Parts: sequence; structure tokens; C-alpha cells
Amino acid sequence: MAVMCVTASPREKQWVATWATAVQKVEPHNLPPAPGLSGNTLRQIIEVSTGGKNVRLQLSAQYDSQEVEIEQVELAEALTQGESADIKESSAVVLKWNGSTKTTMKPGETLTSDPIRFRLKPRTRVAITIRFGKCGATDVSGHPGSRTTSYIATGWTNNFSEAKRMDHWCYISNLQVETSDEMAAIAVIGNSITDGRGTTTNHQNRWTDILSQRLLKQKATRHLSVLNYGLGGNCVIRGGLGPTANSRFDRDALETPGVKYVIVFEGVNDIGGAWNADETAKNLIESYQKMIVKAHERGMKIFGATIMPFKGNGYYNEARERARNTVNEWIRTSGEYDGVIDFDRIMCDPTQTDRLNPNFLFENDWLHPNADGYRTMGEGIDLNLF
Repeated sequence: MAVMCVTASPREKQWVATWATAVQKVEPHNLPPAPGLSGNTLRQIIEVSTGGKNVRLQLSAQYDSQEVEIEQVELAEALTQGESADIKESSAVVLKWNGSTKTTMKPGETLTSDPIRFRLKPRTRVAITIRFGKCGATDVSGHPGSRTTSYIATGWTNNFSEAKRMDHWCYISNLQVETSDEMAAIAVIGNSITDGRGTTTNHQNRWTDILSQRLLKQKATRHLSVLNYGLGGNCVIRGGLGPTANSRFDRDALETPGVKYVIVFEGVNDIGGAWNADETAKNLIESYQKMIVKAHERGMKIFGATIMPFKGNGYYNEARERARNTVNEWIRTSGEYDGVIDFDRIMCDPTQTDRLNPNFLFENDWLHPNADGYRTMGEGIDLNLF
């Protein structure tokens, strides 16, 4: 009897983002300091989630009004989490864009580099060095809340000994790795509490970082990257800083390569600025429902995170507290999300549940956690969700 041998076909290779940030128009007070970017060199440091052997970088000029000339982009292993601009020189590689080391981004354009071999281990720190030609000084696409120091050196150079420092990122959008396994990404849509206000600059200790570190330690979840799409001051519906969560959900959650899971942790800024808190709660729930439908249409799972208490902050009044509880009750009980992350219960004061645990306060603003609070958030998430 003939024996048929069946050979498993190799999995198709795909691109998955291992690091990402939410891009917005940079506010005037967060623009790069002198000497600026035009004609100069910018080194920015990121810390990825999962690893890989081949990578590509995405840049975004979504909010620029002038062309951005890129003379060269280099990746290298960074020797610190951002405390210095030092790199492992032997690891440096130069990216290409359609075969050229130079490219120009038109206003509103997003560009992805050609793939290049660059070995990444999980949680590798990567220095992204961009040498600019001409670019605008006032309309800049970037991410103000990097919690990581970047370095601007005069001219096109590798010498950052006298570089100007800023705790912002400019033009970088995401870093992707090529994979043929089951690697996937978790996209987190959030505001300043996801962006990391209250964490320690250059320590990479946002709650999303803590979650990533935990996922990597378990065999069942070590294939998952965590993408932090938090924006300080962001709202879901209208107002706030940066593009609203409603307007950026497709870009950040649905269109990023490799996203399999979405976490939505937004709404406190909408409620905190609401004239009609009950109406705002209703509108927030409707927004979440639309996000859920969109995610499910893409075959993604989407989780809701409850809004943490803020009594003691200027946001607080009885109507807004009622709205927060209305939204949280819907998140917990509606069954429309695929799962719930109950940050409200994880972070509240056990003796007074309408305020944050005092042990976790940052600058006593009764809204943002400190570094210990962010660790508690990251450690409080049930990894069985993934």
C-alpha cells in the first residue's frame, strides 16, 4: 500500500508592529528646540516588545504642511533606555526607501522603509537616527509624551556630545518585524494614563511596558507585542489634545500591521470636561459600540478598560462621577466587549472607592498614577484574555 507523505506548507510571512506611538500635530510648546530639525540630526530611542530578524520603519508627516526631506535614517542598538545617545556602533544599519537612502515625505504622507536585516531581541532598545534636509519648523508630526529623551545635533553627524535634549518623538510611527509564526500585536487606545504621565523618564515603566514584560515571560503569550497608542489630554468624542479616539481608531487600532487584540481605555477626559455628563456617558458608550463593531469586522478581539476614579481632581463633581459609574457598569456588564480590564477596581482606594488609592498618586492630582501605580495596573491584567 502506498504511503502518502504530507508536508506542512510554511506559514506565510507577515509584518507585525513591535513598537508604535500615536502621532499628532505637535503643540507649539513641545516643538523641537533650537537648532531645530532642518539640516540637523535627530536621534530617538524606543524599546520594542517582541523580536525578529528583519524590520522596517514607518515614518509619518500626517500633520505637516511642508515637505520633509530625509537624507538618511539609521537604526542601531541603543546602549541606554534614553539616558544618553550612545549606541552599539557595530549594530548600525542604514534604511532605504524604494532602494534609495534618501526620501521626501509630502504633507500628510506616511512612508514605510524597505525591509532590512536587523536582529531584535525582545525589549531591545533601538536608536533611530534621522538626518534631515529641509523641513518645517512649526507644523511637525510627532508624539509629545515620549517619556524618553531624544537628541538633536547640529548638522549631519554622529557626534551627540553637545546635542540638545527633548523628551519628545518626531515623525516615527511604528517599527515592524517580519514573522512566519503566530506573532501578533495588542493595540492600546488611551490618553495620558496610557501615555505614561507619572512614570519615570527613560525607565520605560508605563503600564503597557509592564504588560509587555509579563507577556514575554509566558510561553503562551510571548509572541504578543504591546503597542502604546496613548495621547496625553486625548478625548474619545470631541475636544482634548490630538486627534480624538473616534477619529484615530481606524489608523491606530485597525490599520497597524499584525493587530489581533485592541484595548480601549479612554473616556475620563470626556467626562471630566462634560457640561452634560449623562449625555457624555451615553455618547461614550455609543462610540465604544462602534469601535467594537469595527474590530469584530476585522476578526479582532476588543477589550474595555474601566475608567479610574478621580475624586480630588478638578474634573470631579457628582454628575461626572455618576457618568463614570454609568460607563463602567456598561463596560462590565453589557457583554459587548470580548473581555474587561477593571482598572477602576484595581486602582481605587479600598476605603473610599470614588478616589484613587493614595499610595499611587502622582503630584497629588488624584488623576494620574505614579510609577508604583502603573506597575500595579500592568500586573493586574489577566493574561488569560490573550
